[in-house]
Amino acid sequence: MFACSKFISSPSLVKSTSQLLSRPLAASLSSLAVSRPLTPLVSRHSFQTSTISRDIKTTAKFTGARAGAVGVPGSGAEIGTVFGSLIIGYARNPSLKQQLFSYAILGFALWEAMGRFCLMVTFLILFAM
Repeated sequence: MFACSKFISSPSLVKSTSQLLSRPLAASLSSLAVSRPLTPLVSRHSFQTSTISRDIKTTAKFTGARAGAVGVPGSGAEIGTVFGSLIIGYARNPSLKQQLFSYAILGFALWEAMGRFCLMVTFLILFAM
């Protein structure tokens, strides 16, 4: 990623593109075709092929944090499913209102705990390792 940012912000590339953008389009195209080949637009820096262990560890940390954070929106979806099922159950049998509500609160608490657990693991991965 560092090599790509060096490539994008190289001084020769910035200078040549700013010169092209400061002139009218027709003049830029004619001067590009006639006087200046496209090779100066490409940076002459070679890409670094060796990997640094710090970059690999950082990438692994962010990947693990992303994987841990997947459970948070899933928890929200399941909470919606719990309360949707409460409404359906209450519509089918209103006499079980209190029992269905207690089951829904239990389901809500369990799914909320799972979402918070996923968030806690994500923060542990990001800030404790």
